[in-house]
Amino acid sequence: MTYDLSAERQAWLVLTLLDGAGPRFFQRLRAHALSPSDLLTARPQTLAALQLAPSTLADLTRWQRGDAELHQRLQRALDWQQQDGCRLLFVDEPAYPPLLAAISDPPPVLFVRGSVQALHDPQIAMVGTRHPSALGADTARRFARDFTASGLTVTSGMAMGVDGACHQGALDAGGQTVAVWGTGLDNCYPRRHRKLAEAIVEHGGALVSELWPDAGPHPSQFPRRNRIISGLSLGTLVVEASLNSGSLITARLALEHNREVFAMPGSIHNVQARGCHRLLREGACLVEQVQDVFDALRLPLKAALAEPETIAQGAPDTPLWRWLGTDPVSPDWLAQQSGLGVPEVLQQLLDLELDGRVLAAPAGYCRRQP
Repeated sequence: MTYDLSAERQAWLVLTLLDGAGPRFFQRLRAHALSPSDLLTARPQTLAALQLAPSTLADLTRWQRGDAELHQRLQRALDWQQQDGCRLLFVDEPAYPPLLAAISDPPPVLFVRGSVQALHDPQIAMVGTRHPSALGADTARRFARDFTASGLTVTSGMAMGVDGACHQGALDAGGQTVAVWGTGLDNCYPRRHRKLAEAIVEHGGALVSELWPDAGPHPSQFPRRNRIISGLSLGTLVVEASLNSGSLITARLALEHNREVFAMPGSIHNVQARGCHRLLREGACLVEQVQDVFDALRLPLKAALAEPETIAQGAPDTPLWRWLGTDPVSPDWLAQQSGLGVPEVLQQLLDLELDGRVLAAPAGYCRRQP
């Protein structure tokens, strides 16, 4: 389905092209009872009252003088939204996600590829480090799978690490997930997630950005993206994050949006868990299982949610099992504790890994969590 944009909607798009014309700029327009089309044709006296930034005024003047570059960029957006599955959402229309519209600085225009309905479904944001431990990535994927199976849409930023694991976990459950990009939707970043992006759309999810479709990656854009991740969601779960992780920005924004913040505890020896520990000390809800999130959000678990996929009942018949826990340990340490030779330990670890009971990590081996 394609959508023809009215002249007023096109004026909204033109304003997003102006330097410095962000969400708060649109709020100032409303405060002065001006529509975007009013501004594009405003007289100098009106513009002076708005106290526009010099760069914004310069771009507006360029538009009024018929600048070819700005007109070509507008046409590219109009052509983009005529593609199958592509849609522009404006903050004042009913199709715009209401939770996002409720934050202090919602994007005036959203570029969406995929299901618009997915943006209205109950969502949980899942974020974390780009460099998770093997256990952290596995936990992110499994929680996302169970959230999706129990009726929540998983929303994340499609970065490497925890974000990618969360999107994949939702897809593993056959459900939908929402990916908020820090680039334009024609410029997948990171590039290795192109297939993941296609799978998200194919499975009824959505790709979302406030940036022009051809916008490339820039460090300043990713913190801005985080407010959209938080704004779309009922709450934000930080899976694994260091003290300087951008995930803590998302958590802070969730608090500003009056949304719940959740964090998973980790090993005191794992630097990628220290950000979560800080959040927990500051009052974030501790999460050990999916039910913890549903209880805090006062949402019922979907009745169709079956028992989680678990390993066959009963402990494996190996002396190694008692020495394996949630923190990775080395084969040498297991040999010392169990009294077995290192070759035998390695063989048993391989058998346990193939059986789905053990997870191999760079720091060693640990039990795979259900």
